[in-house]
Amino acid sequence: MNLSKLTEPRSGRVITRAIALAIVALLIVSASAFAQEGTEDVSTLPNIVLVHGAWADGSSWSPVIQRLQTAGYNVIAPQFPHATLAGDVDILRHVLTMQTGPTIVAGHSFGGQIMTSLGTDAPNVVGLVYIAAFGLDEGESIGALLGQGEPTPALAHLQVDSLGYAWLPQDDFVGHFAADVDPVVAKVMWATQQPAHLSILEDVMAVPAWKSLPSWYMVATNDEAIPPDAERLFAQRMGATVVEVESSHVPMFSRPDEVAALIETAAQSVSAAS
Repeated sequence: MNLSKLTEPRSGRVITRAIALAIVALLIVSASAFAQEGTEDVSTLPNIVLVHGAWADGSSWSPVIQRLQTAGYNVIAPQFPHATLAGDVDILRHVLTMQTGPTIVAGHSFGGQIMTSLGTDAPNVVGLVYIAAFGLDEGESIGALLGQGEPTPALAHLQVDSLGYAWLPQDDFVGHFAADVDPVVAKVMWATQQPAHLSILEDVMAVPAWKSLPSWYMVATNDEAIPPDAERLFAQRMGATVVEVESSHVPMFSRPDEVAALIETAAQSVSAAS
């Protein structure tokens, strides 16, 4: 038997109990306020989905992902097999349905074709960011556009395997595709490239997503895969906010600060407008 309880005055026990209840209430209120504050911070920032292009994979966005995550964004960069355009679009649309709240989609190179092909069915998407990317209009195909002139230096020697997938040779990848990236890093990028099936070049664009969504565009002025003038044309006709950087076809690696800054600009713009 605890004799201290028998000898403690009743008034003392009441005061002690009251103090304990007050402390518990204070802890509950503090925890609730902290949880609400965290939720508010997260909810004010749109999600960001990054779409890689051909001859790259999700890791090509790594330097940009680090910067965006540091800034507090929820970022995902899924993998796309580039077997068919429709298959890639299905993957992107599925990823978008998994996001909670407004989402910015940024696409590089062929990734621009994928997100443009969302058309009017772009779940949760509030803005598009094109990074040296294809931004086709209705009725166009990449193959037809590329066929209007000589192959660009980065794409002049595609190696097509028995299944119809096109690969970039190492020399062209390091010397033209990622010409301003440290060659040691560029060789790793080449080794992890995602080949593209040639059939994806022939798909004809339906109603492009940029006709109903605000867009931002980064022109890579030293691009040897997509001609910079073509990138400027894409940006102009979609009415995009344009930034030009001195970069090869992969500014995500050579100019990650600028790429992250453009995506953040898009995110802040749509947040301010909502």
